[in-house]
Amino acid sequence: MNSKLMAAAIVAASVFSAPAAQAEQFINVLTGGTSGVYYPLGVAIGKIYGDKIPGVKTQVQATKASVENLVLLQQGRGEIAFALGDSLKAAWEGDAEAGFKTKLDRLRTIGAIYPNYIQIVATAESGIKTLADLKGKSLSVGAPKSGTELNSRAILAAAGISYKDLGKVEYLPFAESVDLMKNRQLNATLQSAGLGVASLKDLSTSSDINVVAVPKEIVDKIGPPFVSVIIPANTYTGQDKDVPTAAVVNYLVTSSAVSDDLAYQMTKLVYESLPELANSHAAGKEIKLGAAANGSPVPLHPGAIRYYKEKGLIK
Repeated sequence: MNSKLMAAAIVAASVFSAPAAQAEQFINVLTGGTSGVYYPLGVAIGKIYGDKIPGVKTQVQATKASVENLVLLQQGRGEIAFALGDSLKAAWEGDAEAGFKTKLDRLRTIGAIYPNYIQIVATAESGIKTLADLKGKSLSVGAPKSGTELNSRAILAAAGISYKDLGKVEYLPFAESVDLMKNRQLNATLQSAGLGVASLKDLSTSSDINVVAVPKEIVDKIGPPFVSVIIPANTYTGQDKDVPTAAVVNYLVTSSAVSDDLAYQMTKLVYESLPELANSHAAGKEIKLGAAANGSPVPLHPGAIRYYKEKGLIK
């Protein structure tokens, strides 16, 4: 009897422990359109997590990018997401004009990744060489309430320019803006993207252009998450000098609902897998551990803080 009771006890113990052993953590990676930068980086991150975090199942979700990603995080429908810094700031503040009806208070930052460069390009024949020269001229500012359009509003406001000061405002995607410029129907375009964006390369090879500077004092007036950067000479055909401009840092963001241990692992694996991210997209080469804990408009997740303290980035 004793042996039978012991066998029964072992079977019962295995039955009750089985669900716990088989339980999986789920990480949904919120990215952007499949033709953008967020998606291939997200695919790489999803694979890294799936390979290196025991008991984790990952999914990579294509989305409309920053604004949608942050709303989904707030709703508990994702564990990690890509977002532009100014969209993140607007979400934390509950900026309705940017697409956030209320403050998204569950957001927490994993870390800073790569920058989007604000690239203002005008046709040479328009005579636009400075921000002030945009007054009275036509400018494409990106789709309404897109990340690019939010960038446009910030840059122009810091320069003392409103949309009313422009001759005409177009709300167009990059390629359509360039098509209008080629046809002499548009003077300038503002594009927030990685360096060497295809649309502007196309424009510069077919038309004479001016790359308009955004001086450091303008960038400093806006403040974080905008930073001063340089568009190196010869990034575009006919651009023979370095041009100062602004960049907006992209962030990886999570939710307060994600455990400290999981957030720690997610943070650690991103910044200790930079070669894999660089192989997935050129933008991955610009992700630096040294800048990871800097400048976020949203508090860092405690799990991320733990990792940055280990690396000496936070005291």
